[in-house]
Amino acid sequence: MGAPTDADRRAVADLLGREPDGEFDVVVRHADGGPVVIRNAPVLPSGRPMPTRFWLVGEPERTWVGRLEAAGGVDRAEAEVDAEVLAAAHDLHAAERSRALPPGHDGPRPSGGVAGTRRGVKCLHAHYAWWLAGGADPVGEWVADHLDEVGGGRPGAGGPVVRPVGPAAPDPPAEVGRAAGSTADRSVAGERVAEQAAGDELPAVERRVDAVADRPAGDRPAAPRPTGGGGSW
Repeated sequence: MGAPTDADRRAVADLLGREPDGEFDVVVRHADGGPVVIRNAPVLPSGRPMPTRFWLVGEPERTWVGRLEAAGGVDRAEAEVDAEVLAAAHDLHAAERSRALPPGHDGPRPSGGVAGTRRGVKCLHAHYAWWLAGGADPVGEWVADHLDEVGGGRPGAGGPVVRPVGPAAPDPPAEVGRAAGSTADRSVAGERVAEQAAGDELPAVERRVDAVADRPAGDRPAAPRPTGGGGSW
């Protein structure tokens, strides 16, 4: 993991309302350089596992996703996203996180997939964070498609947000390829899971998000400090 700058640490602490306990790097940024998504080390310095690998910290994104969750987004996403594709994405996410464990690690390790859940949808923030970071997450893409319902917008309206190039997707278990590509009418999200599972690295991606600085003041959503954001330290 690339070490965050002092400015990154201050910005993340300000967004979260506290100092992070674990190591992280910033993998998605606003056009002005502000953190949007951080990637957490899979184990905290205390030895406790950290199941949430990608954490949405940026505003207004956290507020938008929180509104979508409050409006029943978790149940809606689980009902509308292909269950086999979602299960394959959980496996892919878990494999990436396991590969990031320190060499020779023999202590407790995170379990489950996105946000530590074994199946279905638990936290839209975590799914959206992984999708923004380049992950083949069908729930994250569902979130992006529905942000306009809560005063937000799909990435593309503001300045560029970039994720540093780096290894992320390990060789997948066999069931990932089967679940994501077993039928001719599999969704685009499923095709992305299959393609990402077949590679050794996440592709370099460039995201464009509707950054606060690019919006008229009257259109900016309130930005409270939610205690969520895709996990806990």
